[in-house]
Amino acid sequence: MGNAQVTSTSQAADVQKRAAPDPGRAHETIVVLDFGSQYSMLIARRIRELNTYCELLPFDATRERVRDLDVRGVILSGGPSSVYDAGAPLAPDWVFDLGVPVLGVCYGMQLLAHQLGGVVAPGAEREYGPAIVEREEDSPLLTGLPATLDVWMSHGDRIERLPPGFVPLARSANSPVAVMADSARGYYGLQFHPEVVHTPRGKEILRNFAEAVCGCSGSWTSGNFIEESVTAIRAQVGSGRVVCGLSGGVDSAVAAALVHRAVGDQLTCIFVDNGLLRAGEAEEVVDTFRRHMHVELVHVDAAAQFLSALAEVTNPETKRIRIGNTFVRVFEREARRIEDARFLCQGTLYPDVIESASHGAGAAKIKTHHNVGGLPPDMKLDLVEPLRYLFKDEVRRLGEALGLPEEMVWRHPFPGPGLAIRVIGEVTADKLDMLRRADRVVMDEVRAAGLYRALWQSFAVLTDTMTVGVMGDFRTYGHALAIRAVVADDAMTADWARLPHDLLARMSNRIVNEVHGVNRVVYDITSKPPGTIEWE
Repeated sequence: MGNAQVTSTSQAADVQKRAAPDPGRAHETIVVLDFGSQYSMLIARRIRELNTYCELLPFDATRERVRDLDVRGVILSGGPSSVYDAGAPLAPDWVFDLGVPVLGVCYGMQLLAHQLGGVVAPGAEREYGPAIVEREEDSPLLTGLPATLDVWMSHGDRIERLPPGFVPLARSANSPVAVMADSARGYYGLQFHPEVVHTPRGKEILRNFAEAVCGCSGSWTSGNFIEESVTAIRAQVGSGRVVCGLSGGVDSAVAAALVHRAVGDQLTCIFVDNGLLRAGEAEEVVDTFRRHMHVELVHVDAAAQFLSALAEVTNPETKRIRIGNTFVRVFEREARRIEDARFLCQGTLYPDVIESASHGAGAAKIKTHHNVGGLPPDMKLDLVEPLRYLFKDEVRRLGEALGLPEEMVWRHPFPGPGLAIRVIGEVTADKLDMLRRADRVVMDEVRAAGLYRALWQSFAVLTDTMTVGVMGDFRTYGHALAIRAVVADDAMTADWARLPHDLLARMSNRIVNEVHGVNRVVYDITSKPPGTIEWE
């Protein structure tokens, strides 16, 4: 393609402005303003689960930021501040000028009270963890719920005086106002967190807010999204050619399938096989896209090139940089062979957009180890990011609707650097072979136990610790291998999975017997935080 180019990160926002409208944004929308709660993104996900479109914006988002949205309601999230502190973040004026319902959650409830004429003060006792809320009045927000609710509290302040027009709806042991309402204006406040699993009826409360209070119809579905995305992609791409870098993961696969649905043979996928994938994954990618979906696919076996780049490297960040740089060279070489390519399809998800915005960067932040990280500035391809307003669970539902195989759609998240960061220390062909065989045992046993879909991730890590063992009458000196399995909603936090002991025993027994070079297996019981899901 000679002079084909990829748009630099600094130009990404302009690219998006030139693009066709993002699917979903013309739908009934609830806006969540983020005041710093660890659960803010979870609120948005819960609203999306109700088939209502939702966007998470920073607390200081301007009126212009929501002007193109069909806003039907606003949710003010929790946060670590106290509303009476100097410099505490406040809700912008447009929240109350729009004339739409507002729901305050925890700090958000205290903001409603503080900004509308009430009084918030430190509580005599703090409430953290499980609590019971007793309802005192009926309201549209609590329709269909019992008189007492198990909830999750996380606050040290409480409302001492309600704002004009508000009445208390419920109380707890330490909060005389646990729920409040000004039903005439559609303003509601919850002192607890309805979005967390520890509030079992919380989703019903959010449904009541979205549907009964805000009047949302719940019409935002995968089918609608596909239809609108196809229209938007066609409008953006026109007759241009699109290239997509497939990684083997669900995000790039679904993005490619969606673009292919829209523009057909105008799409060429480039699968750079870095030799760092799990057992059988490269073959599955080729089979799915080339044979079943009839997508034009360029399969590049670059395993030797990546291994050479990783020789003698032990630092995790250096691994990432080497992998990213090698990918760039291989992808650039192949992309330049595609005549008249003008667009690059990327599997950017909504959490990536939120993360970028929270750091003040543009909406297309690309990590160094992602497949399109750091492409040369002289490659100007406009970005096509059809998934940029979706969460991972929505991407999976979309993948199913597009006809992708279940094994690909529900594959556990896989790091950009692949197995390179699950081999602790230097990466070699022998170590990768050991890890692949051990990882396959873990996957086989998890699936056989019926737990694969219940886990966010499960995998093996080949450590650089060598341990003494005994096999038969012989002393061995082999690698210690770790098994990692976690449960999570979105990987921002994660807990180690309480796998059955007999399952762990089967894994350990099979790995030690089937994987030459491993003589000890350990199980990682660290949550995130304080740990991370991956080891490197």
